[in-house]
Amino acid sequence: QVQLVESGGGLVQAGGSLRLSCAASGRLFRISAMGWYRQAPGKQRELVAHITTSGNTNYADSVKGRFTISRDNAKNTVYLQMNSLKPEDTAVYYCNAVRPPVTIEGLPAEYWGQGTQVTVSS
Repeated sequence: QVQLVESGGGLVQAGGSLRLSCAASGRLFRISAMGWYRQAPGKQRELVAHITTSGNTNYADSVKGRFTISRDNAKNTVYLQMNSLKPEDTAVYYCNAVRPPVTIEGLPAEYWGQGTQVTVSS
C-alpha cells in the first residue's frame, strides 16, 4: 500500500507563499509520477502540477511561474512551493501518486492523500 500525507496548508494573504509537502510511505516501488491536485467547493478536481521520477514537471497554466513542484527522494517527499498566491488558488490540495501497470492489460494504480486546505485571502 501507499500512504500519502499532505501538510503545509493554511491561511495566507494574497501575494503570499505557502509550501506544501507530501510524505509518501509504504510500497513505493514503481511509483512514477507524483503530483498535486486541488479542488474548490463546487468545482472539479484539477491538476496543479506533477513531477515524474526523472524530474520532468508540468503545471496548470493558471499556476505556471508561481508554483514549483519538487521532490526529495531520500525523504520520499514531494513539495509544492506556491508563490504569489491568489484568492482563486483557494482549494483543498491533494497529493497524488501513480503506479503504472505491470502489464499492458493492467490499469494504473492511483493513490491520494487526505488533502490540505489552502485559503488565500484578499
